[in-house]
Amino acid sequence: MSDLTNTDGFELPIVHETALSKSMVFSDIDIQSRMSVARPDELQFEYTRLMMGVLLFQPQPKSILMVGLGGGSLAKFCYTHLPNARITVVEINPHVIALRQSFCIPDDDARFQVVQMDAAHFMAHTDHMFDVVFVDGFDQHGMPEQLCSPQFYSDCRRVLTSGGVAVANLHRYSPYRDVYVDRIDSVFDGASWVVNAPGATNCVVFAMSDFSRDTKITFSKHTPVHMSHEAWAQISPSVARVFLATQRAAQHTD
Repeated sequence: MSDLTNTDGFELPIVHETALSKSMVFSDIDIQSRMSVARPDELQFEYTRLMMGVLLFQPQPKSILMVGLGGGSLAKFCYTHLPNARITVVEINPHVIALRQSFCIPDDDARFQVVQMDAAHFMAHTDHMFDVVFVDGFDQHGMPEQLCSPQFYSDCRRVLTSGGVAVANLHRYSPYRDVYVDRIDSVFDGASWVVNAPGATNCVVFAMSDFSRDTKITFSKHTPVHMSHEAWAQISPSVARVFLATQRAAQHTD
């Protein structure tokens, strides 16, 4: 597949459809997003289910910021299964946003908004505070430099409420992966945890604002009262994997 760039400078995503799924791609190598036709809000990839491990730290977030829309997997899941959360999605590419109806992404309403803007610029200038910041801003070339700089991660922490959590999807085998992890860890004063997605090239980094050794992280297999059994069954094994990672990290610091 050739490098498809529109005259406005933004990449043109391609939609691949089968009877069972719909995918958004920018290249032959990586699938940007995949949606089940029968279950549009299902999280198809393990790394997205891992990112929902944020519920260990913020069980019922009231405000969520998402960097990167893609096919809207996380956005749809959170919109459907976290009904008390207000969600802001920042996406730089207007051609991705133009596909939102094709991927069953909800229209803007009182608790959901998609903003077309450079997320680094948005993060540097917003006055809003968030309980959760999801960072999943890949394009066909990888993660844009402005979304993994020390300043960007510092801005992520600045916009978080006390106890808020930033969750970053990184390329597990990138030569800069350790650099990005170290930047996050430094900005959050060591309150970070790295979880590899099994069988995938992703790793997910969780970083908590105002974390202390007295902060309790617990996991229960029981379905949270505010979530459907179906939704919890979908993500609970991944949330448990994140919990185990936090416990191993705690043992190493004791």
